[in-house]
Amino acid sequence: MNLYSDLLRPCLFRFEPETAHHLALTGLRLTPAPILRAMFGAPAEKPVRLFGVTFPNPVGLAAGMDKNAEVLGAWEALGFGFVEAGTITARAQPGNDKPRCFRFPPQQALINRMGFNNPGAEAVARTLAELKSSGRWPKIPVGMNIGKSKVTALEDAPSDYAASFRQLLPFGDYFVINVSSPNTPGLRQLQDRDSLAAIVRTLKAIDSKKPLLVKIAPDLSDDAVKDMASLAESEKLDGLIATNTTLDHSSVPAGHDQTGGLSGAPLRSRSTEVLRILRAHTALPIIASGGVMSAESAREKLEAGASLVQIYTGFIYRGPGLIREIVGVWEVSKSV
Repeated sequence: MNLYSDLLRPCLFRFEPETAHHLALTGLRLTPAPILRAMFGAPAEKPVRLFGVTFPNPVGLAAGMDKNAEVLGAWEALGFGFVEAGTITARAQPGNDKPRCFRFPPQQALINRMGFNNPGAEAVARTLAELKSSGRWPKIPVGMNIGKSKVTALEDAPSDYAASFRQLLPFGDYFVINVSSPNTPGLRQLQDRDSLAAIVRTLKAIDSKKPLLVKIAPDLSDDAVKDMASLAESEKLDGLIATNTTLDHSSVPAGHDQTGGLSGAPLRSRSTEVLRILRAHTALPIIASGGVMSAESAREKLEAGASLVQIYTGFIYRGPGLIREIVGVWEVSKSV
């Protein structure tokens, strides 16, 4: 019997997605790490070193699952090689109206319009400080994914990102500028070269040593993806994440569509295509995210030029066993 697919997933899928999410986090918070390790086993060590950070294995948890950095140690116990907390904004915000997350099991997909719901960077920083002082800080790298507060005007985005960056700076092993969620009005306009360069320069003026990456949308044109690679090189970013969720809902059956970003298996092809374009135009590390639902899809990302891979929807449908499957087929490339 597969503990996750035969028991845990059927139980969780009886609830609507956001309730199931909260139940899963509560379960992880209450279950001691040794028990989680015993339940699911540990993947093999396949360390990868990128931008001065050592990842014990190449499989990370994408942003969106542990938005408020509540159960960081649990992800290490489940076998992840790194975890990305967030998306975190400078100001606390409730996010969009519920319901705001939807499952599509036949397509192995999700649609969400969460809207960066989080208690704000200052509150998350307090949570992280308490975890550090408790001696329970995870041994895997922890990334911080930061976004723009909904109430902040686009022209004020650099200072808004800077406020989050300052609060979280002591805790992140790397930082991700999220300008690609489709669920904050106008946010994707910040992928414009001048707008994004202003954010990058503002953060680098605060601290130029912490690795800084940008997460991009799969819905950019090919030329815009090439321009993103050029910007990453010229602004001396440490890497890119390809990709966020998509607004292409052509895989969703008629009459069942919802507003929001789609993730999961239908995103695989375009996400890999964006990865290939980036790799053809930059040697920077690229973390692949989008449609990673199996060892085969992870291998596809590796062959397309990924340095690491992240899972989210794949984890919801497949559980911790997917981590071990991917690690088992991943061929560690040279450090960058």
